[in-house]
Amino acid sequence: MAHDHQHHHHSHIAGSAARMTRAFRLGIWINLLYVAIEAAFGFFYNSMGLLSDAGHNLSDVASLLIALIAFRATKIKPTDSFTYGYRKATVMASVVNAIILYVAVALILIESIEKILNPVAVDGEVVAWVAGIGILINGFTAMLFLKDSKEDLNVKGAYLHMVADTLVSVGVVVAGIVMWLTDWYLVDPIIGIVIAAIIAVSSWSLLRESLRLAFDGVPSGIDLGKVRESILALEAVESLHHLHVWSLSTTEVAMTVHVVVSDPQAVDRAIAEIRAAVAPLGISHPTVEAETQAVGDCRCDDC
Repeated sequence: MAHDHQHHHHSHIAGSAARMTRAFRLGIWINLLYVAIEAAFGFFYNSMGLLSDAGHNLSDVASLLIALIAFRATKIKPTDSFTYGYRKATVMASVVNAIILYVAVALILIESIEKILNPVAVDGEVVAWVAGIGILINGFTAMLFLKDSKEDLNVKGAYLHMVADTLVSVGVVVAGIVMWLTDWYLVDPIIGIVIAAIIAVSSWSLLRESLRLAFDGVPSGIDLGKVRESILALEAVESLHHLHVWSLSTTEVAMTVHVVVSDPQAVDRAIAEIRAAVAPLGISHPTVEAETQAVGDCRCDDC
């Protein structure tokens, strides 16, 4: 019986760790600054459009922070008590952030409904200018991740999130211009409700995937059928059982599998080929147990 354990750490962005760390930190700080400015103007000018957009931009900060934590967590060495290190902390943080976002959605909806029932005057020109700054901030942050978004799914998610927020800011600018030119102030809480809906929809995938990973479910980007087919397609592998795939963190996927090899001399080759076969499918931490025909009595497939 042979065992193969890969115990190595993958950087969040291969070959560009320093650049990505700087990008995440810069993105976090400039978005935090903008959230503070937008919220302050929203309170001062009584604009739910600005307040709700500030809440949505706060979700950007959470998203970038989670990605940075995931990157840094992979650097923490495992211990006898935590043999996988602290990678799972990123999953738990994403669950908490998703819950907080839904609390924010509820508060925005309550306040927006109040504004619809009791409309108040809003300085549309200020709303448009502040949201215009948001277009620049979100657009600049998106550009920080443009290059690496083509190589890493997590960075791609952050990039697309910032692009979406740029479009949301465009909507707030439009609402500000409408109020400035027409004094139709109901457009402000309406925009608040629309943005709350956008937050709710975009956060649902975060909550769903976070809970999936928290319960060691197969990550949404992994096709278990393809993993199974890729292993069984190898000449040295006769059958497999006990196939399990789960996430070590928001950036690393682990797999364990037992395979039956007909030729005892082909065990090492089978293990190497399995590692090579599952790597393109997104599995970075495979553990393979190879058995010969003589001891491969367990054929149950409980994966």
